[in-house]
Amino acid sequence: MINIDLLREDPDKFKKALELKQLDKSLVDKFLELDKKWRGKVSELDAIRGEKNKLGEDKREKGRELKEKGKSLGADIDVLAKERDVILEQIPNVPASDVPVGKNDTENVVIKEVGERTIFNFEPKDYLALADGLVKIEKASEVAGSRFGYILGDLVALEFALVKLAMDKLLPHGFVPVIPPVMIKPEVMKAMGKVKFIEAGDAFYLPEDDWYLVGSSEHTIGPIHMNETLDSKEMPRRYMGFSTCFRREAGSYGKDTKGILRVHQFDKIEMFSFSLPEKSDEELLFLVARQEEMLQALKLPYRVVDICTGDMGFGDYKQIDLEIWLPGQGKYRETNSASNTTDFQSRGINVKFKDEKGAKDYVHTLNATAFAIGRMLIAVMENYQTEKGTIVVPVALRDYVGKSEITPFAR
Repeated sequence: MINIDLLREDPDKFKKALELKQLDKSLVDKFLELDKKWRGKVSELDAIRGEKNKLGEDKREKGRELKEKGKSLGADIDVLAKERDVILEQIPNVPASDVPVGKNDTENVVIKEVGERTIFNFEPKDYLALADGLVKIEKASEVAGSRFGYILGDLVALEFALVKLAMDKLLPHGFVPVIPPVMIKPEVMKAMGKVKFIEAGDAFYLPEDDWYLVGSSEHTIGPIHMNETLDSKEMPRRYMGFSTCFRREAGSYGKDTKGILRVHQFDKIEMFSFSLPEKSDEELLFLVARQEEMLQALKLPYRVVDICTGDMGFGDYKQIDLEIWLPGQGKYRETNSASNTTDFQSRGINVKFKDEKGAKDYVHTLNATAFAIGRMLIAVMENYQTEKGTIVVPVALRDYVGKSEITPFAR
């Protein structure tokens, strides 16, 4: 949720933000019109209450009249507030001034490339050709439908090796491990700024219980401090969450329909930070550095990408992605994302901090992928394949996996 006072003071700033994020800028005028009516009704109600308080005992009839008028105004105020909030939920966070301006992912800007692209002296295979017996798509389709997969054997060991590697890299930096709920109440999902995730049809909804399934650990790690005030001396508060995530992948029909790159269910390790406002830019770079540290430990070639206004998240102020080179596919694919949402989420879930003088303000929240497991398994398989079809286990994972090479098997 954006700062309403700032919207009232500088509506053009938010109109520009809507344009940059490829959204309807008329939402600002619609909100201000409703807001003006709402504030007018609130002023009327305040005046009635003041008038009523001045009445003596001999003015009972007038008092009843004012009471009824107040009830009517109260009902109008509630209706206008709901209508206003619906519009407010459609207005995104304002991008940082240094975010590249662009319409879509073709206009993202590569900041740097790290590591040499993997080159083989044989024709490399994509992960599906390498994963015989380790990934079962057809059987999962029979059981659950499209965009699901069974992960088997040593690939499961590789998954939990990645989890252990992430913990070993993040715990020394003060990250608190958490396994959060994978279901969330609609009002909390919206408070986290995920209205677009819902409206785009990407969220799975359980109507009988009135729950959404989370699309990321972020959705339920953020509310871990909902309606709380944190001590500024204890910030930043950092969490690393592991959970299964669920997405419809609406709008991606025809893209990556086979395999485990873009599926309805996947496991993910997510970093989440509660930061002081003046430190959040620095915290974003810190999170990206942790991502790079983990990819470098795995010796995977990657590039860092500054995401443009038209491709960045609805609630993001700044977004940076990491893309790993996949030799079997001959291109970079996004595997990690890091975002600073400033106070956009904290206003919705009401998370504040108190400074040394006792003053309170909203915290800034940031989220970043440690490992999206399915995509990391793909990256390892394609970059560590051998001519004979086996997969070399990265040195950083060997102690966890218990072997140096994975041999696919048919079952």
